[in-house]
Amino acid sequence: MFIQTEPTPNPASLKFLPGEPVLGQGTAQFDAPDQAGPSPMASRLFRIPGVSAVFLGGDFITVSKADDTEWSVLKPRVLGAIMDHYTAGEPILVGGADDAGATDGEDAVVRQIRELLDTRVRPAVAQDGGDIIFHDFQDGVVYLHMRGACSGCPSSTATLKHGIENMLRYYVPEVQGVEAVM
Repeated sequence: MFIQTEPTPNPASLKFLPGEPVLGQGTAQFDAPDQAGPSPMASRLFRIPGVSAVFLGGDFITVSKADDTEWSVLKPRVLGAIMDHYTAGEPILVGGADDAGATDGEDAVVRQIRELLDTRVRPAVAQDGGDIIFHDFQDGVVYLHMRGACSGCPSSTATLKHGIENMLRYYVPEVQGVEAVM
């Protein structure tokens, strides 16, 4: 197995591409070891000192590191853990991935926002090892949850304000702004 790595805009996160499906559909975010129970992969990665978060995407794994940890030390251990996991044949996630899809009863504006996010924003953000999830739309403001490499990324505010907000305002006149939620 050959696992590729890619840098992300967030210097504290690195994207790992195992060349095999990770989740296929959906995403899953784990911000602490005690949240990793549903994912044997995330649990394995959190056993490595210095791992601070794990994000699972369709075909990639984004690992975030603690501030006092260097990638030169952490990266080989993460590569080994991912390889061991695939070799052991364990599941990546027990249960389902996060549901980022639409819910019944959404109005046309929310459906249009979700469609733009799913077709134009999320694929581009996934290339950087992250994800953006629709949270809410109230009083003209779209609330989004940044995950993976996007969470805590120095350029995430610029991405939200100059990229996503401008696009949504152009296509959906009801949108007046975009804000991140934790």
